[in-house]
Amino acid sequence: MLIPFRRRKAPDDAPSPSVGPDRRVYAIGDVHGRDDLFAQLLDRIALDEADRRPLPRLLILLGDLVDRGPQSRQVVERAMNLAHAGEDVHFLKGNHEEMFVAAARGNVRAAALFRRYGGVETLASYGLEPGQSAGMDDEAIAQWMLAHVPRDHVDFLDAFPDMLPLGDYLFVHAGVRPRIALDAQIAADLRWIRGDFLNHRHHFGKMIVHGHSISDDVDVQPNRIGIDTGAFRSGLLTAIGLEEDRRWFLQTGA
Repeated sequence: MLIPFRRRKAPDDAPSPSVGPDRRVYAIGDVHGRDDLFAQLLDRIALDEADRRPLPRLLILLGDLVDRGPQSRQVVERAMNLAHAGEDVHFLKGNHEEMFVAAARGNVRAAALFRRYGGVETLASYGLEPGQSAGMDDEAIAQWMLAHVPRDHVDFLDAFPDMLPLGDYLFVHAGVRPRIALDAQIAADLRWIRGDFLNHRHHFGKMIVHGHSISDDVDVQPNRIGIDTGAFRSGLLTAIGLEEDRRWFLQTGA
């Protein structure tokens, strides 16, 4: 599904932001364990790119690859295969990667949060069925993850950076803290922030492309673009395409 974008002027009729010359960028929102949709969207990106002039392609995943959906392990493996195949791909760390990594390294407090926010489905994808995990306390969950989640998966997710600036854009999982310089942001805000960021009406210094906060469709504002369309429950996984000052959206079917 290709969604045309009707240009909206930034405040004071500022020029439309540009990702820079001589490259095409695709950024994908929160996959959340839906490997089926991840595969579909990668295919749609390939078809979209085939209809455009040849340019170097950069692919960005905005974080929250895991949890909630049924195929987190498969999503991680597909992401690792993209990285190992030499694709120009960047992964950003979301709050769910943060919880997953800490729990998988034996942190009992993190395991409690992880299982509460969609980790039960992730554990099932690694072989621990919900009926089994329900009878285990948080310490047992952390120890199971320490013993059964592949260490290369944990290290891969933990290595994700928190932000990626490109031209007039900044790509991040959750958002940024208003009135704080972009180079002074802290990881907790970049991975977790919602209200203060979403409700801010002024420019952040760059156009922010983010996931984390679910909307029914793409959420285009003068200072930010949200592309988390709740794939794990809606069946709608979204990508934004960017080339110079143009933008468009691609989606899987609901």
